[in-house]
Amino acid sequence: MTSRLPARNYLYSVTLLRDQVPSYEAYPFSIPAIAAFDRLAFKKPVTFLIGENGTGKSTLLEGIAVAWGMNAEGGSRNFNFSTRDSHSGLGKHLRLDRSIPGARDHFFLRAESFYNLATAIENLDLHDVGPRGWASYGRKSLHEQSHGESFLTMFMNRFNGQGFYVLDEPEAALSPTRQMSLISVMHELVGQGAQFVIATHSPILMAQPGARILLAAEGALREAAWDEIEHVRVTRAFLANPEAVLRQVLP
Repeated sequence: MTSRLPARNYLYSVTLLRDQVPSYEAYPFSIPAIAAFDRLAFKKPVTFLIGENGTGKSTLLEGIAVAWGMNAEGGSRNFNFSTRDSHSGLGKHLRLDRSIPGARDHFFLRAESFYNLATAIENLDLHDVGPRGWASYGRKSLHEQSHGESFLTMFMNRFNGQGFYVLDEPEAALSPTRQMSLISVMHELVGQGAQFVIATHSPILMAQPGARILLAAEGALREAAWDEIEHVRVTRAFLANPEAVLRQVLP
């Protein structure tokens, strides 16, 4: 087993530059969780942003990635593709407090635009993808693999232990078994010095050992314990008695 390095962060905190916000009535600053925060500290190598749809977790995640210099639709600063300019612009109003020296690598992976990212990777010149070339992406077209296989290929080949990684709903393509495989890969990478910030709905991923969970709810971001989260309670109730739960939701 690879020896584990002392835990460290490359991103210490993110601050909303309130004096530069044009209007709190306009998107994305009209989202309560965005409007409410001043400074968010990252205290653990793995941070999960969770909450119901529309609470702002993915918008904040995208803003962090863009403020870091990553492409809004996914990838690193070496990717500049854009199929639709729909990102929020939040990144221009965030200040990131980073470590010195910083991360040697970074990558933004988002489920909703992964197809576009895979296409952009295929269109890259081999000299533009780093010294390892296609080895960084598993030496096989991501389009020639299943959605879940291509996700895991990225995790296992592209990411390393000296990087900062932003993941938006990585569970979207993964079965429960593959989600547990992702936990294992992340645990290994954290032991080698990596940092992750992740937006997710998955109770499985949220159980990552040593992770910090931040819940976007009621117009604020607050720390939450795994077993108090609604995603976990609802999943437990359903698995314990699916018939009873379905009787409540079906006409």
